[in-house]
Amino acid sequence: MSKLNFNRLEKTTYLEGIVTQDVLKACIAGHRESQEMLYQYFSPKMFGICLRYGHDYSTAEDLLQEGFIKVFNKLHMFRYEGSFEGWMKRIFINTSIEHYRKANNRKFFVEIDQANEIVFDSTVIDQLATQDLLKLVQKLPDGYRTVFNLYAIEGYNHKEIGKMLGISEGTSKSQLARARATLKRNIKLLN
Repeated sequence: MSKLNFNRLEKTTYLEGIVTQDVLKACIAGHRESQEMLYQYFSPKMFGICLRYGHDYSTAEDLLQEGFIKVFNKLHMFRYEGSFEGWMKRIFINTSIEHYRKANNRKFFVEIDQANEIVFDSTVIDQLATQDLLKLVQKLPDGYRTVFNLYAIEGYNHKEIGKMLGISEGTSKSQLARARATLKRNIKLLN
C-alpha cells in the first residue's frame, strides 16, 4: 500500500458503505479526522442496535460510546475478511450483552415449565410505526428485551442465547414467550 496522505482523506472514501483499508489504517494510526468520519458514518446504524438493547435513550447513548471505544481499541484486530459493518455490529451486540449481564436481575427469568405457550398475532405489528414498536421493546424488562432482540432481530437460537447470557435454553424460551405476551398486551393497549 502506498503511503497514506491523511490530508486527502474525504468522506467519499466510504462510497456505498465500503470502508477502505486506508481509512481503517488511518484510524488505527490515530488520525482523528478518519476516526470522526468512521464514527459519523456508522453511529446511526449502531445507535439503532443500542436502542433495541438499552432500556432507554440514555442507556443507548452509553452503549454507543462504549461500543465505539471498543471498536477503536480493537480495530487492529479486524482482518479485512467479511463485512466491516458486520464486525462492528458484533462488537455492539456483545457490548449490549455485557451491559445486560452487569445489570442482570435474575427475577425476570422464569423457567419454561412455568410459562404458558403464547400464540402471537404478528399482523398487529404491521399497523404500528417503527418508533412505537421500538418504545414498546425498550419498556420490556431487561431479560425479556435482551432475549427478544437476540432471537427475533439478530436470529440466534435459544441454545446460543442461553450460552451468551449464561441461562438455560428453557429460560431463553420462557423469556421470549413472556416478551411476546407483554408486547402483545401493550400493542392492544395502543389500539
